[in-house]
Amino acid sequence: MGAEVTGVTDETTAGHGSSGPGRAGRLLAVSDLHVSYQQNRDLVEQLHPESPDDWLIVAGDIAESTTTIRWALEVLAGRFAKVIWAPGNHELWTHPNDPVQLRGVARYEYLVRLCRELGVVTPEDPYPVWNGAGGPVAVAPLFLLYDYSFRAPGTTTKEESLAAAYATGVVCADERFLHPDPFPDRDSWCRERVRLTEKRLAEQDRELPLVLVNHYPLVRQPTEVLWYPEFAQWCGTELTADWHTRFNTAAMIYGHLHIPRKTSYDGVRFEEVSLGYPREWGKRGLPDPLLREVFPRA
Repeated sequence: MGAEVTGVTDETTAGHGSSGPGRAGRLLAVSDLHVSYQQNRDLVEQLHPESPDDWLIVAGDIAESTTTIRWALEVLAGRFAKVIWAPGNHELWTHPNDPVQLRGVARYEYLVRLCRELGVVTPEDPYPVWNGAGGPVAVAPLFLLYDYSFRAPGTTTKEESLAAAYATGVVCADERFLHPDPFPDRDSWCRERVRLTEKRLAEQDRELPLVLVNHYPLVRQPTEVLWYPEFAQWCGTELTADWHTRFNTAAMIYGHLHIPRKTSYDGVRFEEVSLGYPREWGKRGLPDPLLREVFPRA
């Protein structure tokens, strides 16, 4: 199941070296690139670091096809000093048009191998340490999934919550394409990922702050602004509700909701860094900046 590797990797070059005065490296973040859409692919082709020391966090939902995922990660890894990836639900889909028909854990492990081939950090690798502005912090990409515990309003069980979603027609395509093999269901896979990740975070040096990166928010509150509250059940798990306070968290980076914004819970900064679909950003405008600085310059 891709056992996680304990430890951190100390990176000492960020923010130093060849970037020159005023060009110190930045820790940047983005998610939900959805480069299957040509408009989004065009945007990714235009993304470039300001400094050769810039790092980029990609918090999931690059694309559905393994071929397209590889293209995007290869482009970004070739430009940024380090790329750190946490999977979204779309990468885990087994779409009938994808040349790679692996399912569930096998598909995730395939994506981890693809990332490692390109030099991209995954949730299975040692957490790299950012020593530039805002550092030192360990950047921890997480893979946790969801367990239907963000229930639809007025429901108390998973079955009732799913029934409410189907009744309103608000059903995530994961129900068709995201297979949990060899687990019996997605919530079982989620619980195992939470167990593995919680153990690993508990073993980290408490003195070193963490930037937690997950496709889904670790708490339910960000989902309260969804137009369709039934969709929240595909957006995380109650099992992580206290992680931002239990662990030494400097910031929490997420995506998935396609509502780019900054919030704070218990004094910890949460940032959604989504691009989203062209029909969404075409109405509201592109996030400005598209690549969010995790530790903004004064």
